[in-house]
Amino acid sequence: MALELLPLEGIPAIGPGDDLAQRLAEACGRAGVASDVPAVLVVCQKIVSKAEGRIVDLRTIEPSAFARRIAEPSAKDPRVVEVVLAESRRIVRMDQGHLIVETRHGFVCANAGVDESNSLDANTVILLPVDPDASAERLRADLLQRFGHDLAVVISDTFGRPWREGLVEVAIGAAGMLPLLDLRGSHDLTGRELHHTVVAVADELASAAGLIMEKDSGIPAVAVRGYRYRAGHGRAAELVRDPAKDLFR
Repeated sequence: MALELLPLEGIPAIGPGDDLAQRLAEACGRAGVASDVPAVLVVCQKIVSKAEGRIVDLRTIEPSAFARRIAEPSAKDPRVVEVVLAESRRIVRMDQGHLIVETRHGFVCANAGVDESNSLDANTVILLPVDPDASAERLRADLLQRFGHDLAVVISDTFGRPWREGLVEVAIGAAGMLPLLDLRGSHDLTGRELHHTVVAVADELASAAGLIMEKDSGIPAVAVRGYRYRAGHGRAAELVRDPAKDLFR
């Protein structure tokens, strides 16, 4: 199986209310993706959030005393900290200038996914979509109308990982595919039955696309062709481990 990663170039800067599906469809046409070849469209979270108006003007934020206390040791902007707290369900860890939280979606990540890079201007920050799976489904439905053939959509964001250096792209939203490949009950090359192997294929697709969607590339979406994904009503929320099974919570 060979994978083909097609950068979707020429997508203009996205702002609140823009027709993101139309911009993606146009880019797919330029890249030759608008055909009957099944593809997974990986879209970076930031343009989805911008189109949905998930933007906060920091000039409207009055930080609390708690936010100021958190921000002071690391010289963070207390207004940004206040936004992070508002987007968080709980604080997981604060240390060495890092603020790791659990978001309302259940994601455990730095700063609740609140992003200052590549925002509209110096006074704005970008939030995660309210429901990334619903965002992915809306995009997929709009693109299906334009293309007339099936495709899957993955919304990706950049996360750090415990015990590992560096950042990777992960799937925070998905539609049209099963995000987990359950290999339990199948067998390895020696015939040994697999009992625990469940592969996070949506995360792997997001990471593959992330090799192209670098911060300064101007490429906010990638079409992945050649992967035989399993179609279905999957959601990236399935990738969040059940607290009852989380040995580190």
